Amino acid sequence: MPAKRYVVDLTPEERSQLEALIQKGKASARSIRRAHTLLLAADGLADHAIAQALHIGHATIERTRQRFVFEGLAAALTEKPRPGGERKLDGKQEAFLVALACSAPPQGRAKWSMQLLADRMVSLGMVETLSDETVRRRLKETNCSRGDRNAGASPR
Repeated sequence: MPAKRYVVDLTPEERSQLEALIQKGKASARSIRRAHTLLLAADGLADHAIAQALHIGHATIERTRQRFVFEGLAAALTEKPRPGGERKLDGKQEAFLVALACSAPPQGRAKWSMQLLADRMVSLGMVETLSDETVRRRLKETNCSRGDRNAGASPR
């Protein structure tokens, strides 16, 4: 069997820190599983034995080892930020959108549509571009009904 590329060698302090993390049980399940992975790897278990014991994949074990070796214990236990898009609307813009949705619909319309709200936000200069799906997601978090007589946060 080839030698491990990333060897986990825990100091006594690190080992006690990992054991305390596991015993407390207050950390996320992923952090606890990573702690178990590091402890078993430091004890010399092979990756396939760790994978069977913890029900995780070999790649997960290898990545955890690698993060421990290059970035340290704290980085190996925590999540890296996940990629995602920036928020399209800030708090002030979201508040304006809710107020707009709760206002009377345009002339000739029974109620606001998502696309009408997005277009109005753009025409008023609140944002450069805005999709109807972004409007839908932002309004879903509120209690505002588009164009209803009793639209607003508190029913009458």
